Amino acid sequence: MCGIFGIVVDKEQSLGSILTDAGRRLSYRGYDSVGCATLRADGVIDLRKDVGKVDAVAARHRFDEMRGTRGIVQLRWATFGAPSPVNAQPHLDSDGDLVGAHNGNIVNHVELRAQFIAEGLSVRSTNDGESCVHAVERYVARGENIVDAIRRAYRDLEGDYAFVIGRVGEEKLYAIKKGSGLVAGMGEGFTCVSSDLPSILPLTRRIVRVNDGEIIALDANRIELRRVDDGSVIAREPEIVTASMDAAIKGGYPHFMLKEIHEQPRLAGELLHLLEAAPHATKMIARMKRARHLYLVGCGTSYHACMLGAIYLARLAGRAAIPILAPQFIAQYGGALSADDVGVFVSQSGETKDVLNAIQVAQARGMGVQGLVNVLGSSLMHASECYLPLGCGYEISVPATKTFMNQALTFLFLALKMGNHSTDVLARLPDLLEQTIATTEPQVALLESALVTADDLYCLGYGLTYPIALEGALKLKEVTYTHCEGMLSTEFKHGPLSAVGEGYPVLFVAGPEDTPLLVSGINETTCRGARSIALGEEDARLRANAHDLIVLPNSGALINPLLATIPLQLLAYRLSVARGYDPDFPRNLSKTLTVD
Repeated sequence: MCGIFGIVVDKEQSLGSILTDAGRRLSYRGYDSVGCATLRADGVIDLRKDVGKVDAVAARHRFDEMRGTRGIVQLRWATFGAPSPVNAQPHLDSDGDLVGAHNGNIVNHVELRAQFIAEGLSVRSTNDGESCVHAVERYVARGENIVDAIRRAYRDLEGDYAFVIGRVGEEKLYAIKKGSGLVAGMGEGFTCVSSDLPSILPLTRRIVRVNDGEIIALDANRIELRRVDDGSVIAREPEIVTASMDAAIKGGYPHFMLKEIHEQPRLAGELLHLLEAAPHATKMIARMKRARHLYLVGCGTSYHACMLGAIYLARLAGRAAIPILAPQFIAQYGGALSADDVGVFVSQSGETKDVLNAIQVAQARGMGVQGLVNVLGSSLMHASECYLPLGCGYEISVPATKTFMNQALTFLFLALKMGNHSTDVLARLPDLLEQTIATTEPQVALLESALVTADDLYCLGYGLTYPIALEGALKLKEVTYTHCEGMLSTEFKHGPLSAVGEGYPVLFVAGPEDTPLLVSGINETTCRGARSIALGEEDARLRANAHDLIVLPNSGALINPLLATIPLQLLAYRLSVARGYDPDFPRNLSKTLTVD
């Protein structure tokens, strides 16, 4: 995540307010720390940074006093290195001649950091943004011009990222893109570059989009694009952007919920890089293996991820795990915990009061505490002996979408590793998620008119898809205000079947291994007049028995539950909008629940 913005102007002037305003407009991308750097005409780099949100840091360090011909602001959403002043960006090189900042993740940061220290470079932080600066510095020190140094650094830096860098004695800024967002703007007497449009549009509507594998050089009156692979110049005309600021912040989507659904393929790919490089992963798995009892603890959506995680761990690692709602954890298991037990605590915000209460009891009993953490620097992170980052960035919409996906993916990764299986099976997931969005959006749209007036429905699953059915039902309840109950499909006949009548909608989430069982459940409802809607891979049996089939890409039993999540999210979103509700801010709900 994170947000970067850089600007080059035609004469030295006050840049602090411009950089602060740009930072405000990128504040949804990062809130752990903020930093500003200006490069003055006298060759001095003025660098000011600290932990906190943009307005507080700007006031504390008097950003409005900062002058220069070039400037960079960065808002950090922490991944590598805890939130701290030294880990805040931008970063300097060893001699203070280069200054730069990034967004994204440098997944080989730990290895690079060791190399830089061995080479005698001045490494001041544990943040991967500093690795971007030193990766350029090492080649500048060997006599390369800065463009060629950036090209070579690009090959050294693994992961998905974009970074901007400036050098004393030049009048340009340079930026490069590999996976993370980057867009440039051209105005009268200035050019600028940013992670995202919202920080640029108040300044100019003349935009140049940067693609992966491209370097952009900015001076006050022109920009130049070059290819990383051969250094050749790219001709690209600027476009005029007419979108409103609100639309720009939402990436052109009408709501944050839809934007965040569409972010899942990219974020899943970034998470896979993060997990392979995470320093705590090996230690965390070893501790889980040794546990007498292993608990997976969360609330709401996070609890559903825990349920799926328990199935993955049993199936792939032969390890029993107990998924449990955080407030019930204390009543049900609090008195039986010991130092031989381990809990994996899961929270989108890292501040969920029920989860923190459960941790307090666990620690009092000496139990091992581990975390799946989306917000680094949160209470959950600090309470955890070891943790894994979820890498979702700031999730603005109240209903959790991308955080659930990455929680579930992290549990699948842990289960594969714990069972000594290859994680190569996960490499296709980002593409499969992209394909699922593209193919199921029109299928879901066809169901909107049939379901928009339904006041009650069920969402049923079995085995690996049971937690997905619960999560789908929760999403429908949250944003449509419809009563939707998630349930194990085989339990439906033990009472709830009595609710079914003519046209009553029942959703079936069908895993490829469980189709025969789901077909029986489908017929138990359709023979009583229900409208059955199946979500699953293309299967003649589902076609023949269900009224509707939302077809998922073929992926196998392990990946299928993750893909099935997508159309349920899309269905909840579409029905919410069709009913005239705002899916981003459903009534009576809060994003972070910090009360009992």
